[in-house]
Amino acid sequence: MSEPSTRLVLLSGPEAGPDLVTRLAAACAAGDVAAVILRLAPADERSLVKLVKQLAPAAQAAGAAVVISCAAPGLDLVSVAARGGADGVHALAAEEPAAELRDLRERLRDGRILGAGRLRSRHAAMEAGEAGVDYVLFGESGSAAPEDVRAQAAWWAEIFETPCIAVARSLDAVADLAATGAEFVGLDAALWDGPDGAAAVAAAQARLVGDGP
Repeated sequence: MSEPSTRLVLLSGPEAGPDLVTRLAAACAAGDVAAVILRLAPADERSLVKLVKQLAPAAQAAGAAVVISCAAPGLDLVSVAARGGADGVHALAAEEPAAELRDLRERLRDGRILGAGRLRSRHAAMEAGEAGVDYVLFGESGSAAPEDVRAQAAWWAEIFETPCIAVARSLDAVADLAATGAEFVGLDAALWDGPDGAAAVAAAQARLVGDGP
């Protein structure tokens, strides 16, 4: 059995059900999960801080970093991350992301993670890298076809040192995405956030080490 160089990242759905803490803990324990991206539904800052405080420890206890994302207009996501105990922020990049990301990078000088997703072009991805993000993410639901995600990840991994996450929407895609050289394969919420989530994470991990179908 070979030791995989690619690790898993879990992407949550925007709605946190009452048992998400349990599902998160089980999923993070089922594979080599480097991080969880909590995609939060828009709400006021106080409510989001409370939610992150409830959810983050379930992943962190298993050794996974927690970064948070939310599309609420005007929300201070850095403040939510700091007050809620998250490890960083996953920014949903604008059409011209550089200025926004540089500002976030400056505010996250305390060692917290800054990632960028919803990158609509190679130019936007390169701007994100130049702004100092810790990773870029390709393949968020609705943003690209699976074959485009493979191409984006392979292009990025060949040229740039900044890590990338390539999101798999099926277990069959996991090995192909890892083969691009991407440091991380993301598992979409549709794969792991359910009653059999831990089994899905274990199956994805098996594909990374070459033991899966």
